Amino acid sequence: DPKGPFREKGLVVTSLDNNVRQTNAIDPTVIVDKNGAHWMYYGSAWDGIYKLEIDPSTGLAVRNDDKGVRVAQRAFTNGKVNGNVEGAEIIYNSEFDMYYLFISYDWLQTKYNVRVGRSQSSTGPFYDMFGNDMNQEIDDHPMILAPYKFAGHGGWQGVSHPGVFEKYGKFFIGHQGRPGVNSFYMVMHTRQMFWTPDGWPLVSSQRYATEEETPVEETELVGDWEWILFDYRIVPGYADEQVSADFQVSEMITLDQGGTINGDASSSWSYSAPWLSISYNGTTVQNLRVERGRDWENEVASTVLFTGLGDEGRPVWGKKLE
Repeated sequence: DPKGPFREKGLVVTSLDNNVRQTNAIDPTVIVDKNGAHWMYYGSAWDGIYKLEIDPSTGLAVRNDDKGVRVAQRAFTNGKVNGNVEGAEIIYNSEFDMYYLFISYDWLQTKYNVRVGRSQSSTGPFYDMFGNDMNQEIDDHPMILAPYKFAGHGGWQGVSHPGVFEKYGKFFIGHQGRPGVNSFYMVMHTRQMFWTPDGWPLVSSQRYATEEETPVEETELVGDWEWILFDYRIVPGYADEQVSADFQVSEMITLDQGGTINGDASSSWSYSAPWLSISYNGTTVQNLRVERGRDWENEVASTVLFTGLGDEGRPVWGKKLE
């Protein structure tokens, strides 16, 4: 019965810090794969993310004293780890017949961000969008969510530790968010996710507010926007080193009628619903997913948004100003 009562049955896996086992047994997530096998993904910090097979009749590990096999870790700079890795989540998307492993990078109070890899198998290996095995000493992409700041708000940092789920035929991501004005508070964010034509997840630039999804016409895109072209700075270490949230801050652009940007003929945009392409200031981004959503910063019930990924595997977000 999912309502309980629940009874302690023993340790599934435990943290040990010795020459034989160095694991951090936190942040579990469990999936039942297409073949009916049960897998738990867990782990944090110094030894990465692990997969462990679970016996569905007991809820414990199939093999006694088994910590599983590592599937993801971080890169190093001058012998120092580039930051934390934790908070794994795994889902299956039948449209692409892929398992997606979402993980959290960096310090939870500041520059916390979400990365993702995928595999045709629930057991991996999981590869990032550039074909790198996530178990290599490489920082993986895409990064689909990171600290940000639109105008009129102090911004949100610590935006990771994802929970991803499908509901009513849509995908959503839940995660913590810490207000930039006081990062000791945490707020639960829920955002809709979309998928690129080649099967990578995109996260909405705004929190979900049960907006009615109706087609967005090209004429509705004309006007003033805030957009954020995300960057990322490697800061090796943990809390003592990663003291800055590294907010990604919006800038203003105007999508002109006729397809130019800011009145500059060298910058352009085009639209084939629901996909927007922008070429601006030397940067071209295709497959920006257009949607309707709430403008939380300006308390506008409905506006037009977009989300996508740049060539370097980092988010590109936009919000039309009404």
